[in-house]
Amino acid sequence: MIKLNMECKHCKHSLKDEKYKIDGHPSVRLLFEYKGKKDELHLSSILGSYNSKIPSFVADGDTLILFCPWCNTNLMSTRTCEKCKSQMALMNIENGGNIQICSRKGCKKLILEFEDLETELKAFYNVYSTFFKG
Repeated sequence: MIKLNMECKHCKHSLKDEKYKIDGHPSVRLLFEYKGKKDELHLSSILGSYNSKIPSFVADGDTLILFCPWCNTNLMSTRTCEKCKSQMALMNIENGGNIQICSRKGCKKLILEFEDLETELKAFYNVYSTFFKG
């Protein structure tokens, strides 16, 4: 189990929501827009968990536009999901690298990226190595 702390790619503010927990850990809080409605959602911060709290008016298969709850900047990237062809949303990982998630509710595609692979993988390992020890 690896818990990721994510931040806005623009304002660098943490997206962690200590008040709303999913899988026993602080969730990732984002704003979204769907069919002219704006609201917030919460995602699990555990890598590989797809648990979330999304308002009931959003159905599986609906595509959302995601925003930072702090600076209200659009988080959508130019990358398209290889699985369902929806647009991906981009966030930074606080300890280096970034994560892109599919904007379609129900799609489980995500991409972890590291710009300086050696440096960021070392930082990632230093933070998360306890999860890999048996």
